[in-house]
Amino acid sequence: MTRDERGGGADAVGPVDDATLALLLEVAGTPKPGNVDRRRDLDDLRFEAFLGGAVGARSGLELAAGSGIDAADPPAIGEAFERAVAGMADRAGTNTQFGCLLLLVPLVRATADPDRELSPAGLDAVCRATTVDDAVAFYRAFEAVDVAVDDPPPGAAGLDVRRGSDAEPALREREMALRDVLALSAESGGSAETGSGTATDSVDPDRVPDRNAAEWTEGFPRTFRAAEWILTDEGPLTDRAARAFLGLLAAEPDTLVASTRGAETAREASGRARAVLEPGGGDPAGPIGDVSAVDADDVHDADLEAAESLAEAFVAEGVNPGTTADLTCAALFVALRRGAEVAP
Repeated sequence: MTRDERGGGADAVGPVDDATLALLLEVAGTPKPGNVDRRRDLDDLRFEAFLGGAVGARSGLELAAGSGIDAADPPAIGEAFERAVAGMADRAGTNTQFGCLLLLVPLVRATADPDRELSPAGLDAVCRATTVDDAVAFYRAFEAVDVAVDDPPPGAAGLDVRRGSDAEPALREREMALRDVLALSAESGGSAETGSGTATDSVDPDRVPDRNAAEWTEGFPRTFRAAEWILTDEGPLTDRAARAFLGLLAAEPDTLVASTRGAETAREASGRARAVLEPGGGDPAGPIGDVSAVDADDVHDADLEAAESLAEAFVAEGVNPGTTADLTCAALFVALRRGAEVAP
């Protein structure tokens, strides 16, 4: 049952409230191997920084929802994302939830837009409606924080996000909307099409694609699948989130781990998560391969006590599956909008 079906929910608890709560629940879930949670800090990142980031991002999320603004002419999605990141960075003092916000902003927009809905089709429509101005704002957001990213695909050096606003001429010359930019990162091999229709050179087929970018181009399949796991699970939402995190990591290698430690380490990390999810079953050497192949019962039965040792090992080894945490946050938002409650 959704908030609307329970009566008055959309008025009493809006999408911005649920997005903020999703940010807080994600970091409070434990164990999420290799990530900050309520029991673990990293050397350079503390739990409370994420709480500050969630509060600071709110003004950008409100912009995404069109709060207090003419709903018929809401602010651009890129502007909303840029403001959310700037607020996060200002309050947290660092990058805590950049990837979460990249997913939450279109989710909030789809929820708040009377012409859209919180569904794969609704999200696809929101993402396809983005513009070159949205892409420029997205690039400017990188100037507020330090984000770990791979080098751009061959032939796309001018579109390196680390250039920030300096990339604007290249974006406008190639007529790259925000979805076009993210499509480049989502590609795992072959050719990546630019907004002007010019193909770049081949991309390394062994690289781990950007899972957050893939959500933008595929209709958020990981987000909606993990939301189903959370909704059909039992117990505290923070425990459900931790189990969903394990399911997502077991399914596919984490983008942040691949960027910071290499693709092989990322695949090994997924295999280790799978060994926790499916003790004694299957080949733990690598990921399952697709989020749709993960059995919901395996997620619901995941042993969080067994995951504690993996969490300690990942922290000690510097394996930080941050992109998986982003997807977990997005899934929590969808679950909250569809009726999940923090109350017993």
